[in-house]
Amino acid sequence: QRAGIRVLAVDVKAMGADATITTDNSQAGQIACTHLARELGGKGQVVILNGPSVSSVLERVEGCKKVLQQYPQIHLLSDTENAGGSRQGGREKMIHLMTAFAHIDGVFSINDQIAAGAEQAAKQAGRNELIIVGVDGAPIAKKRLKEADTLLRGTAAQFPNRMAERAVELGYRLMKGETLANPVQLIPSELITRDNVDQYPQW
Repeated sequence: QRAGIRVLAVDVKAMGADATITTDNSQAGQIACTHLARELGGKGQVVILNGPSVSSVLERVEGCKKVLQQYPQIHLLSDTENAGGSRQGGREKMIHLMTAFAHIDGVFSINDQIAAGAEQAAKQAGRNELIIVGVDGAPIAKKRLKEADTLLRGTAAQFPNRMAERAVELGYRLMKGETLANPVQLIPSELITRDNVDQYPQW
C-alpha cells in the first residue's frame, strides 16, 4: 500500500486490506449446526473440532455456538480442540475426545478434512452412534454423503469459483483507482446433505 499497490484479501480476512472477499463463515457455522441440532432432535452431547485461530475458523465456531445455545437440551462438551485443519488432526483429536467422553452424539468440524479424520476415528472405535457435520463442500464430503455407511450428515458448502470471480472483479476496480462502497463482501454458504448432494458440482 505504501508503494501505491492495492491489497485484496481472498478467503480469509487480513487487517488493513483494501477489500475482502470471503465465505460468510458465521453463516456457514450456523447452517451446519442448525442441521446438526435438527438431526439430533434438539438434544444430545456435542463436540466442536476447532482449528487454527484465523478469521474463517473463529467465525464458523462462533456461528455454530450461537445456534447450539438455542437448544437447552444440547450440551457442548468441548470446543477447544485444535485439529489443525487436517484429516490426521481430525483423527487424533477425535480419538482424544472419545477417550475423554464416554458418549458423543454430534460433532461439528470446522472443515471437511477434519470431519473425514473424525469419522475414521469414530468408525475404528465402533462409535457409530454419533453424527458429523462440517464446512467446505469438499469432494471428500460429497463422496461420503452418498455412501450408506457414512456418519457425515451435512457440510456447509463454500464456492471458490464465485469467490475468485468476485475477487477478480473487485481487484480490477481497485487497480483502476475506484473507491468501493462495500469493501467487505461475503459469499453465502449453502447446506449440502444426502438429499441434495447430487445438485452440487465438484469444485
